[in-house]
Amino acid sequence: MNARAQADRRLRICVASSGLGHVARGIEAWAADLGRALVERGEDVLLCKGGGEAHEKYERVVPCWTRESAATRRLRRWLPRFLGWRVGLGGAYPVEQTSFAWKLLKVLRREQIEILHVQDPLVALHVQRARRWGWVRARTILAHGTEEPFDFQRRIVYLQHLAPWHLEEARRAGVERSCWTAIPNFIDTETFRPNREPAGTREDGGLRDELGLPADAVVALSAAAIKRRHKRVDYVLEEFAALLQSQPELPLYLVLAGGWEPDTDELMAQGQARLGDRVRFLVRFPRQRMPELYRTADLFLLGSLKEMMPIALLEAASSGLPCLVNAHPVMQWMIGPGGLAGEWERSGALQTALSQLVPDHSRRYQLGQQARGHCLEHFSRDRVIDQILAYYRVVADDSGQEGAGT
Repeated sequence: MNARAQADRRLRICVASSGLGHVARGIEAWAADLGRALVERGEDVLLCKGGGEAHEKYERVVPCWTRESAATRRLRRWLPRFLGWRVGLGGAYPVEQTSFAWKLLKVLRREQIEILHVQDPLVALHVQRARRWGWVRARTILAHGTEEPFDFQRRIVYLQHLAPWHLEEARRAGVERSCWTAIPNFIDTETFRPNREPAGTREDGGLRDELGLPADAVVALSAAAIKRRHKRVDYVLEEFAALLQSQPELPLYLVLAGGWEPDTDELMAQGQARLGDRVRFLVRFPRQRMPELYRTADLFLLGSLKEMMPIALLEAASSGLPCLVNAHPVMQWMIGPGGLAGEWERSGALQTALSQLVPDHSRRYQLGQQARGHCLEHFSRDRVIDQILAYYRVVADDSGQEGAGT
């Protein structure tokens, strides 16, 4: 095959996620959105999911021991802890990834996949190792969204950092490879869009009514796993409670939408006790209704101090919501001029930001417009998919990195 024909040849691509079909998180949303976007570009793509059903022709269900299954619980009880971690079975999510990877290898061989793109770190490691052993031909790209330490990152041959800051951190740590890249997550800016109704009306009135939110409420939305660790939902609840105690006349309501975690029920009880009717918890809210939920809100916030590149923040910015985030380089880069960044480590910091923004409709609108514009310029689907396809070709044509990883 000559050089031009090689360049024009379509690659056999697989996007995979062990949690897709039974878990609602950013990783699963990323996989579903990427698979669909590549298909719409006319690429030769499979989307492999660890549960649920295949709803599209390009989808394949690869059954695995899911993190919440009885089989996973039995295995974790039976397997000694020290041995479990050594073979990739040291926790519920690792069990899921490893069992998914074993079965995924059969699909990769049968379908002659050339590029595998995942965010599950152990899946990437297992398939990368299988290629070295000659079991599959697929080269694996790990989109690094799970905060793996540098010792793990250095084992990955083809790694996509989700923000330039993360790539620079790896460079400073001395672990960067020449074949690594920085390409952000993307967002469908037509699906996640601002309200299109004339001023003074809302196209989201049905959902507001459904949630029991007053028509004049200023709705603050947070979309993240409902847990203390990392997402710091307890901090958000206490900041809201303090603000409403000092300014009870503010028409401020909090909506928390996210997946269930072991401490979710406790946090929901805490929220009801501290905020009463001013808080709504939406556990496992349907993903297909998320665009409607963003259009129901007036501002968006995250309580976390650090994120890799949360898709929810892109969804909010694309929906024209002003965004309140911690002053971390990645989140500040994501929102651009479209929000406020504060020192969320400090008690009272979020309260202060809310007290400035909630009464000021014109400022909220201006920041929301800027958030939308920044998102269109940097994170729109076509712009990012162009970068991803170019990286696929770089990986497929690379001949200098074989054997470089674990």
